[in-house]
Amino acid sequence: MFVCLLLTALVADAFWASSSSVSSAYRSVASIWVLEKPNSNKYVEGEHGRVLSATFADLSAPELDWEQMDSAPVPRLDGYSVQINDLLYVFVGYRNLDNVHSHIDVFNLSENKWSDRFDTPREMANSHLGVATDGRFVYIVSGQKGPQCRTAITLSYSLDTKTKQWSSLPRLPAPRYAPATQLWRGRLHVMGGSKENRHTPGVEHWSIAVKDGRALEKEWRSEVPIPRGGPHRGCVVVHDKLFVIGGQEGDFMPKPNSPIFKCSRRKEVVYGDVYMLDGSMKWQTLPLMPKPNSHIECAWAVVNNSIIIAGGTTEKHPQTKRMMLVGEVFQFHLDSLSWSVIGKLPYRVKTALVGYWDGWLYFTSGQRDRGPDNPQPQKVIGETWRTKLHLS
Repeated sequence: MFVCLLLTALVADAFWASSSSVSSAYRSVASIWVLEKPNSNKYVEGEHGRVLSATFADLSAPELDWEQMDSAPVPRLDGYSVQINDLLYVFVGYRNLDNVHSHIDVFNLSENKWSDRFDTPREMANSHLGVATDGRFVYIVSGQKGPQCRTAITLSYSLDTKTKQWSSLPRLPAPRYAPATQLWRGRLHVMGGSKENRHTPGVEHWSIAVKDGRALEKEWRSEVPIPRGGPHRGCVVVHDKLFVIGGQEGDFMPKPNSPIFKCSRRKEVVYGDVYMLDGSMKWQTLPLMPKPNSHIECAWAVVNNSIIIAGGTTEKHPQTKRMMLVGEVFQFHLDSLSWSVIGKLPYRVKTALVGYWDGWLYFTSGQRDRGPDNPQPQKVIGETWRTKLHLS
């Protein structure tokens, strides 16, 4: 019991704190709220008068009817996933701050059960990857090797999901933590992420031609930089356009001279920016998300003519300075390029791994909140849930 409590304390206190500033656009919105809604229930009585509620960032949303399925074989934070037909492949991730996974678990969405497990290459990263799939082959790029806040690597791989065979790809030009990654027009695109120190946002954008799990070129090619850098973003290709959604600037860094690369808090700024790249190879800025959101790199699914995003992390509480998780389900309408809040998750959660099959929206794993009235992160989970989506 002592060990469990100690690990929980480490995860909650030393690992996933939040940023120390709020972007000007959202600060303005908060200021307007204070002026126009002085009697709102977003405020509660505190020791020194009225204070902002811990749940002030929660958005109004309808309740969804969630059904709990079998949990994943292991709890997993900062894991990654791809869906190929009715199989959700769940990659690596943290079990806790000092232990990481080096395997893949597979969830069968038709049978609603965890059906397979196999190892990743020994030298492959354990978290903060870039991942993409063409429907058979999975491409894995860069990421962090090891627990705590260890260094990123440039090694990249592909996986043939039919044979479970791995192949090496050309190394990324520089290490990146959690870069936005996607296949588009026959090329594997890698954008943003955090640079070698784990904190500085990268804006570089590289691509390489690939086919059937193999690189068709020996080196990565420089592309148009992304307007805003940083890790933990959703990256989606739909209708022959590439979308990059949400993210943050800054992240934990290894404590100086720490032999175990112990994670140390640093300033972060979470944002809700959305960018789109089309055939002109010029970035377009689209409407902001309903609120700043990060840790959503595999928390999305394309459903009908929209992108669904579940959970994440938003800006820290401006008074308590605590990280706050996201508990809403968002819909980005591709016809109108507009956002809706379509429902609530069973609890707030970050780095959820999302799939969609036969009308059902699934999510598994991540790190959940401390309860309905406390959006701070606490337990790393392997729980799996689903709800029937009814979209307008």
